[in-house]
Amino acid sequence: MFHTLTSTDLLAITFAYLLGSISSAVLVSRLFALEDPRRHGSGNPGATNMLRTGNRTAALLTLFGDLTKGYIAVYLAVQLELSNTAVGLVALAAVIGHLLPLFFKFKGGKGVATTLGVCLAFSPWLGLSQILIWLPVAALSRTSSVAALATALMTPLLSYWLIPSQTIICTSIAALMIARHHRNLKNLINGQEHRL
Repeated sequence: MFHTLTSTDLLAITFAYLLGSISSAVLVSRLFALEDPRRHGSGNPGATNMLRTGNRTAALLTLFGDLTKGYIAVYLAVQLELSNTAVGLVALAAVIGHLLPLFFKFKGGKGVATTLGVCLAFSPWLGLSQILIWLPVAALSRTSSVAALATALMTPLLSYWLIPSQTIICTSIAALMIARHHRNLKNLINGQEHRL
């Protein structure tokens, strides 16, 4: 059912986008005096590429930062008792902020950790299910992108089962994540994808 957005809804969506636009990888690389992740490894400002610097603490902090910003955006929207439509749009805005960050020339990451953050805020069971898909696939394939793609493909089904009111949003976010991995798909086909 169509829901007219209020000024509070619009403020929450804008806040979510701006929060999502904060690049944890870039900030953490500066904190640890590491090479900018956008010019290192895969060139992706995310936790996996930060791991390639050899600094696990930096990678974990990046993961935590990207996950947390997605979680906080949705958590606050829920606490403000916004409608399901507005909460969904807040989640989408947070992920888009990560993918196309205003503060970093719209060159962001692939949205895996931020997507996990918003899904954990939607439903802890949804987030846990995603983790339980990502971990074994990553362990077996030794490839982060394969695990991310497998998780994205399963997310619409999981959301339909666990939080049907947000299935459209979760499907949209999953589609964005898959689209963001287009280069990884090409590398996988050519046998050139980076391994963990």
